Amino acid sequence: MGRSRYLLVALGLAASSTAVAGDFSANVGMMSDYIFRGIKQSDASAYAGLDYAHDSGFYVGTWGADVGQGMEYDLYAGYGGSVGDFTYGIGYTGYFYTDDFDETYQEINLTAGYGIFSLEYSFGTYDSSPEQDYGFVAGTVEYEGFYGTYGTFTQDFEGDYFELGYGTEVSGFDLGAAIVLSDSDLSGTGSSETALTFSIGKSFDLR
Repeated sequence: MGRSRYLLVALGLAASSTAVAGDFSANVGMMSDYIFRGIKQSDASAYAGLDYAHDSGFYVGTWGADVGQGMEYDLYAGYGGSVGDFTYGIGYTGYFYTDDFDETYQEINLTAGYGIFSLEYSFGTYDSSPEQDYGFVAGTVEYEGFYGTYGTFTQDFEGDYFELGYGTEVSGFDLGAAIVLSDSDLSGTGSSETALTFSIGKSFDLR
């Protein structure tokens, strides 16, 4: 299961903050390890995305990444806004795969934030046989590029993780590093696992 904006929390809050631009944007980059919600998707992975954000707060976009045994491609849309220091968002995300890497995930994403704190709750279905329902809850604290996230799954899925990271911009490139501590349910190895990941990306305003 994947998608990295890096975090879906970031998806909701980024959508809220960019909605005022009302234009198209694109992004490309590389990750040393593609880890999403504490679950490793693949080793070194390239990604690219395209977004449109309307002045009203509505947004729509697509994002894709190499997952080794095929491609992941995501479709998402929603609405984000703010009242003073309080941000909020609601959206849909679909995760699709080629070459039988995984089955389809479709979910509703709810986000809220205040100051340095943000919270996400997502609930969706996994097109396995039989179909499974899941929930995902994550809380994030972010300050001057540093962030810490705790996330946990509910219903038919289990597992939790911690992620500590830092992101910054250098000469127009977005650089990031994170340590991800996944429990045995998410690591897939039968024991907890710690991973160090790095990323480099570039965003483009297409107005």
